[in-house]
Amino acid sequence: MSARIFISLGSNIEPEHYIKAALSELSYHFSNLLCSSVFESEAVGFEGCNFLNMVVAADTELSISEVVAVFKKIEQENGRIPGAKKFSARSLDLDLLLYDSLVCQEPVELPRAEILTNAFVLWPLAEIAPQLIHPVTGQSYQSLWDEYDKTRQKLWTIPFTCPQMASS
Repeated sequence: MSARIFISLGSNIEPEHYIKAALSELSYHFSNLLCSSVFESEAVGFEGCNFLNMVVAADTELSISEVVAVFKKIEQENGRIPGAKKFSARSLDLDLLLYDSLVCQEPVELPRAEILTNAFVLWPLAEIAPQLIHPVTGQSYQSLWDEYDKTRQKLWTIPFTCPQMASS
């Protein structure tokens, strides 16, 4: 049975290169990809180069654990150092935000808490799934974005050409 997943992508080391590499890999492992705009934002939690972030929706037959394992493999193949501290520069960061409307703590927390706290996650999620309902708050992602305090974090869309996706 297929699940609809939502993935947060971020990078601040050669970000255009690594975002494109991640999209290519994701299109290989998952089907029916839908990409948000790409957003640029200042680093959160540390001083560093600006990040590029986006959210991608996809379909998968994999379990949550298998999806997370695919993400870790893609990150490592693209220069991510395992065990690097949370607030630091990174070539690639892939996080599972949603797996259908599942709410759980293991093997990862779903829905991911940063959906409600980080503009660079919520805005692109609201862009590609505005009417989808957050399984805990009961609000649509568009309504959560409308209510979000936009003075908390500066971000803006940038021109970005997504690579040609492989069809699965």
